[in-house]
Amino acid sequence: MTGFAGPRVPILEPDEANDLCRPFLSSLPISGVSVTVFSSSGTQSSLCSSDPVSARIDELQFELGEGPQWSTARSGDMVLLPDVRSGGHDDWPVFGAALRELPVAALFSVPMRMGAVTVGVATLHHSKPGQLKQEHQNTSLAIASAIAIAAVQQAMASATDDAAPESVSTPALRREVHQATGMILVHLDTTATIAYSRLQAYAFSNGRTVQAVAGEVVAGTLRFEKTFP
Repeated sequence: MTGFAGPRVPILEPDEANDLCRPFLSSLPISGVSVTVFSSSGTQSSLCSSDPVSARIDELQFELGEGPQWSTARSGDMVLLPDVRSGGHDDWPVFGAALRELPVAALFSVPMRMGAVTVGVATLHHSKPGQLKQEHQNTSLAIASAIAIAAVQQAMASATDDAAPESVSTPALRREVHQATGMILVHLDTTATIAYSRLQAYAFSNGRTVQAVAGEVVAGTLRFEKTFP
């Protein structure tokens, strides 16, 4: 397969969080997409995932702190993986191994820019291997640019809205994880970086998601002590 075929269709102007994924799906030959915004402090806000596989890709990158979206967020460049089962993924070995367990054959990270600043990433995936054609790369960049302002506005609104709905299409922001990290920071009298690393390590060693463990920390049913792994 030398490239995905598919017509280019007009870019939509999104009004709601669900629409942030829709322009990519309607304009590009892909199987799924997720849209994530990053604050200046590195906080990640997941605004939409078109399907459970896209949601899991986003969740894995958040939990592991590695993956192509982080490379795109740092560099502002697209990351193109036309065949995720080839190559060693040296830059993100744990994510690469986890990705092979999903029905994903190709993965593409697209920067969302406001001027010269990368404010977020759209992660596209396909169930079949193949490179994203240049015209589709251009279209994906244009869509990402078109939704950037709306994405930032949605992230800011959701960050202050405790009643924001949670679903596959619009997963809740990672408020609970950030809250749990803050609680662990206090419990261990350490830094935020170390506190989050401990949260990640506990989740990974117990075969659970970071969000599930964070929920227990916030609920008070799990407390990290200095003797915890």
